Amino acid sequence: MGYLNPLLKLPAGRALLDLPPEDRRRIEAVLRQLRDQANDEAESAWRRRKGPMAAYWRAVSTYARHLAHALSKDTTQ
Repeated sequence: MGYLNPLLKLPAGRALLDLPPEDRRRIEAVLRQLRDQANDEAESAWRRRKGPMAAYWRAVSTYARHLAHALSKDTTQ
């Protein structure tokens, strides 16, 4: 991803980079699963014409993606 992750502007977001590498990898994996599952929920809600829930699940998916990406950053550079 070629953008500045907005979550890394927050102190708590930057604190993610201080976690041990193994913890970061495990949390990243869970967040990527959360993203996929939230996307599925968003699509299901959209098909049922539940726009507010579709928007909610899409936001969950987006934040999970941003967090997973932040955790995957190489901090040794």
